[in-house]
Amino acid sequence: MKLKKIATIAMAGIMTASFLTGCGSNTESKADGADKITVAMVSDVAGINDQSYNQSAWEGLERAKKELGIEIKYLESKQDSDYATNVETLADEEVDLIIGVGSKLSDTIKEAAKNYPDQKFAIIDETYDEIPSNVKSVLFESEQASYLVGLIAGKMSETKNVGFIGGLDIPVINTFKYGYMAGVKAADANCEIQAQYANSFNDQAKGKAITNQMISKGADVVFTAAGDVGTGSMEAIKEANKYGIGVDRDQSDLAPQNILTSAIKRVDVGMYETVKELVEGKFQGGTSTTYGLEQNGIGIADTTSNLVPQDVLDFVNEKIEELKAGKISVPKTEEEYNEFIKSL
Repeated sequence: MKLKKIATIAMAGIMTASFLTGCGSNTESKADGADKITVAMVSDVAGINDQSYNQSAWEGLERAKKELGIEIKYLESKQDSDYATNVETLADEEVDLIIGVGSKLSDTIKEAAKNYPDQKFAIIDETYDEIPSNVKSVLFESEQASYLVGLIAGKMSETKNVGFIGGLDIPVINTFKYGYMAGVKAADANCEIQAQYANSFNDQAKGKAITNQMISKGADVVFTAAGDVGTGSMEAIKEANKYGIGVDRDQSDLAPQNILTSAIKRVDVGMYETVKELVEGKFQGGTSTTYGLEQNGIGIADTTSNLVPQDVLDFVNEKIEELKAGKISVPKTEEEYNEFIKSL
């Protein structure tokens, strides 16, 4: 039996808190589930149906259920204070692996790893100076995918004015921001870039308002890396008949005539491969795995060719080969971006 956290409140209190704070949950299991490996994920505040980040993570678990025969479940976090409650709930249920989806869960997973030393954890999009021995860190070279869609934005903008909307001013979102900006400038050094944070991952109205504001200031291409905020952004894009760029998964279905491309971050692949390691007895805490172009972890959507002409695709493919050859170092921070611009 796993070593339990020494709690200051009764177990009933923990369970009550979990399901009275607006946390959603779902479980997929089979009749003989008690004999099966169970993997659970805790979403960030964007929720499981954000049509982006969390949805991609859940799709990875669904694939693992289908192909590896495991049980899967999730708990949704409606607010930041739900993170710890949700993780504690799952740890007390003694599931085999708990996956925190998103860097905002990093502190919670680190603390839980200390309090539940026999429990296995994984954290998506975050790592630590010293990764706990029972935690696996899963990272993505998001800046490369953003660089590629930035190239497309720079080439496709007729107004030489594009936008970027980030969820929060945090490192994982800034990798999208500066990678995108670098791509735009590499494609057209004269292109203006508007950048703003929504300070949310689920406020669709905010996404729509910011996008409309950017369009009013001349932007004709807007890239949103902000979970469900992007749904509102895409609505504004459709209404104004401008171009949008999706994130994490292929979002062309939101506006087939307006979504140029999507910066693919295969969270589903990272989730599936992590679970596969667990099933095969190869899961190793205290380590990290980074997914990039070579691991099919990032890229652009297959539907890009629907709206983007061949000459632009050829240009992007040339840059992909340069990235793979190590000839391009895509910036992830403002400092790196400023140095990148000097090299153009």
